Amino acid sequence: CRQALRSAAGPEVDFARAEREHQLYVGVLRGKLGLQVLELPADESLPDCVFVEDVAVVCEETALLTRPGAPSRRKEVEAMKRVLESLNLNIIEMVDENATLDGGDVLFTGREFFVGLSRRTNQRGAEILADTFKDYAVSTVPVHDSLHLKSFCSMAGPNLIAIGSSEAAQKALKTMQQMSDHRYDKLTVPDDAAANCIYLNIPSKGHVLLHRAPEEYPESAKVFEKLKDHMLIPIANTELEKVDGSLTCCSVLINKASEL
Repeated sequence: CRQALRSAAGPEVDFARAEREHQLYVGVLRGKLGLQVLELPADESLPDCVFVEDVAVVCEETALLTRPGAPSRRKEVEAMKRVLESLNLNIIEMVDENATLDGGDVLFTGREFFVGLSRRTNQRGAEILADTFKDYAVSTVPVHDSLHLKSFCSMAGPNLIAIGSSEAAQKALKTMQQMSDHRYDKLTVPDDAAANCIYLNIPSKGHVLLHRAPEEYPESAKVFEKLKDHMLIPIANTELEKVDGSLTCCSVLINKASEL
């Protein structure tokens, strides 16, 4: 916990509580939603390895292994590569030493990609992503005052972007709207951190949304409760948030037939 990267000093992570929260998160995906969950082994030499989202971007049958912006995280890619190879995905590796890309800066809307240009992701990383997923438009969005693009936004439905209320978040949304030929609906929540949620469309369950718990962000939780067509599942993330972790950070969603 003490070695994990963090953008600002703050309270220490309660490891036991972090572990419980993570187990509940995995339990919801596996038990409540019936998804197949492949857990990567923990690596004590890589304090940020719980944040698997940053080391791979998966779309359809292709997986792009990224080159994380923080040098201390580059070795995390190896374990991800092994597990993605076991799924027989088409794997592309980012080997250009001038490129950096964190998955937390990649928002896939189902129609196109938005890539945040942040302290962790640069233009060359965005270009390699565009080369990898040629079927989709890729637009870049400057990210200021936040670690990643998805620190203040995510998809909350098929055409719905959840976005925080801060000036930086709203400015980024405006950029995305200007870049896109498509009109997205938006769900604005008071807290930037709460705008990071996990949307799933599961055949037997319909629209499912994992969002931050009411005890953490009560006003934002009230906004999510307006989504009457969704199965809403509140998830606590108090501990990993202390080291810049969000809900999407801890999983890579792969849409694949169930013969795994």
